[in-house]
This record gives sequence, structure tokens and C-alpha cells, in this order.
Amino acid sequence: MSEPLVLGIESSCDETGVALVRGRELLAHEVASSVEQHVRFGGVVPEVASRAHLQAMVPTLQRACASADVDLAQIDGVCVTAGPGLMGALVVGLSAAKAIAMALDKPLYGLNHLVGHVAVDLLDHGALPERFGALLVSGGHTSLLVVDDITSALTEVGATIDDAAGEAYDKVARLLGMGYPGGPVIDAAAAGGDPRAIAFPRGLTSARDLERHRFDFSFSGLKTAVSRWVETRRLEGGDVPVADVAASFQEAVADVLTAKAMDMCAHHGLDTLVLGGGVAANSRLRGLLAERADAAGVTVRRPRPGLCTDNGAMMAALGAEVIRRGHRPSSLEIGATPGLPVGTVLV
Repeated sequence: MSEPLVLGIESSCDETGVALVRGRELLAHEVASSVEQHVRFGGVVPEVASRAHLQAMVPTLQRACASADVDLAQIDGVCVTAGPGLMGALVVGLSAAKAIAMALDKPLYGLNHLVGHVAVDLLDHGALPERFGALLVSGGHTSLLVVDDITSALTEVGATIDDAAGEAYDKVARLLGMGYPGGPVIDAAAAGGDPRAIAFPRGLTSARDLERHRFDFSFSGLKTAVSRWVETRRLEGGDVPVADVAASFQEAVADVLTAKAMDMCAHHGLDTLVLGGGVAANSRLRGLLAERADAAGVTVRRPRPGLCTDNGAMMAALGAEVIRRGHRPSSLEIGATPGLPVGTVLV
């Protein structure tokens, strides 16, 4: 029996993603981003994102089908992000998926966007271990997970208590006048800076904090520390060394993320860690994690950078695994859930 052909649709934020996957083979991967429409606002505007999804959905779907040389009638299931994300944006993708499922009489699977960021690694490195850890780092979420079953059993052991890592990148980039989104521009600037130039704080790493928040994250204080340092420098009449600030900030983020990820692996007896989410494309995070994981005897799996940001491939990959394990489809009456918890994989 051949592997099912799965259509994946993602529209949780500012990217309209459509992909086709057969088993663990990626056949088509198309993304339409509205990021340029949000640049002047310094962040994503929900209404603008929703309108962009409406305009991009059909053309992106057509490109995916053409790229894979597939007729929609050939698909075996429709997999779509049901949450978390922006309500209006989620509704566009969910409505499109429902329409396709209903018109073609195909099963619908409403899936968790965050779990998709972990599952997409299946397309690059094949089957996942029976039990493993995951470090999920995106614009709106920073989480540490213990995964016993990618389709049904994920436990969040740590999360951000304020700003997520990606959010901190955006705010610091805006502070430095570097534009939006912040992740790529800070990563690029940091390449020419000294990560040891400025001793920025590492949130929730003191002995007292570790008693209550051993695996949790906080980047709000770091963002404030950068702001105060830059403000003081300007008040003193000095030039702001942007590259050094970027490198020192990035080092602080990567240091905390990787240290806590390795601590989780040691504490829970995990020998494999999957890195996922948009910030997973960050060069320093990937490099430092590789160093520390090698020293700890932990295998790190990282999707290629193009699969780290929001895309339909991650939903198709997760959906293919859900179908493979025999989970029942979703009802056509399911709604979007902006605050869907990471432990709920299938709605």
C-alpha cells in the first residue's frame, strides 16, 4: 500500500504556506509571505495578514499542485493549522481547507502549528526516536518539550513567561534601527561583532530562579537591558557599536536557550533533541547548540533553514504522521483556536 498523499495548509501568522507530502517525501513547498506589508508597522498587523492570506491562498495552492504535478483530486487528506495563531489568519486557512475537504470528500485534519515545527524534521531526517526532546523557538513561542509521541503525547516542561526569543529579536532590531523582522538582520549584524563586548543578563538563570523556573525562559529583562545600554551610550554622546550590541544580545539568547535545553535532556534522560521554529534558523543558536550537545552526547536534529519558518510542509508532515498512526479525522465543524496548547495535536 502506497503512502498517503497529504495536502498541508498553514496560515497562522504572515505566511501563506501550501505543501504536498507523500509519506515523508516533500513533493511541493510553496510560501507567500506578507512580511513586506508589515515592515512599516514594525510587526505583524492581524488585519493586514488576514487580507494577504485571502489574496494568496488560491495562487499558492495552484503553484504547489503545479510544482508536484498533482491534481487536487488525487490527495488523500487535507491537513491545516487550527491553532495557535492569529484568529483572522487561522480562519482563512481553515476555511480553505474545509472547502477543499468538502468538495473532494476527503478527510480533514486540524493540527497544532507548534507541533508542526517539530514534525517537519521528519522530511529531512526520517523517523523520530520513540522518546526525544524538542526546543521550539519562534516569534511568539519559546518552549521545551518532552515528546513521547509526536501525534498525541507531548509535555511542555518549560516555556517563556514573557517575551519569546523571536519577539525579543524584533524589539531589539527596532531599537537599533535595523528593521523588521529582527532575526535575520541581527544574525547578519552579529557576524561582525564581538559576542563578549557587553555582558547582557541571562534571564531566569540565578540559583533562586532555577528553583521555580528551571526550564522556563524570560527575555523581557534582556530586551530592557539592551535598551538601557543603548540609551546610556547615546546620552554620553558615543556611537552605538551596533555589531557588538547585536552579537552580545544574540549570545545571551543562545546561551540561555542551549543551556536549558541541555539541562532538560540530562534531567529527563533524553539523547535526541529536535530544534524547531523560525529562530531555529539562527546561526549562533545552531552553532552553540551543536557544541554543547556534542559535549553532552546528545544528537541534535535541525530542519533545513527553509523549513524552520512557517510553511505548509510542517503541517503536511505532521498530518502524514497522524494518518499513518490511524487517528480519526477532525469534524468539518472545528473552529480556529488562537491559544491552542502544544499538548493538543489534533483538534
